[in-house]
Amino acid sequence: ELGTKPALTQDLEGVTTATTFVLEQPRCIFGNFSKAVIWLVVALDKDAPAFNNSAEPGTPETAFQSFPNAVSAYMTLNATLASYPCPKPAGDITVLRVGSETSCATDVSRPTCNGPLPGPGPYRVKFLALEGSVPVAETAWSAPITLRTAKPLSSISTAGGGHSAGMIAITSILSILLAILLAALVAMLFSCGSDSCGSSTFSKPESVSVQRYNTHHVYDQAAARL
Repeated sequence: ELGTKPALTQDLEGVTTATTFVLEQPRCIFGNFSKAVIWLVVALDKDAPAFNNSAEPGTPETAFQSFPNAVSAYMTLNATLASYPCPKPAGDITVLRVGSETSCATDVSRPTCNGPLPGPGPYRVKFLALEGSVPVAETAWSAPITLRTAKPLSSISTAGGGHSAGMIAITSILSILLAILLAALVAMLFSCGSDSCGSSTFSKPESVSVQRYNTHHVYDQAAARL
């Protein structure tokens, strides 16, 4: 047994979800076992001590589809040592997401499926190196890993206290603007209540009478002709 323990990564956000968790890859641990295939063993915390490391992967005894009812631990994510080069290349994110395969979760023909974890746990994991079916090295069990759980709908508050401060501020500003608009509209209606608002009065222009008259010299000229 190697002294190293698998651990959750510190390089990513969302290390644990409701059905998955992310581990650091086992780099520079199994360097003396170049011919081995490295497996990840996943067990419930309470069942980890009872795991038999001589159990073979890909059998009903270690099938993901029977975990955790009929199987206390399943084996998945097999890889050769070439997949875990040492030293780790600079800048590489070297992680394993446990529980990421959904397509094979109920496919009994794929007992080594890396399927979604069935509950919050807690779980423990270890890496096991096999040459053929013979265990040659293994890490210690990890610390317990607990997944996230969804919040029940009944626990979500619908009261005003559940609203964010930004939402409350926006609502207050909109209410004030609406009140100002209504006040301006009412004032306009009151000022235009009389008939004089918005209307014009036209008066008919007075008729102009022109008085006909004859100038006196016209009559004088006629008298002269007589």
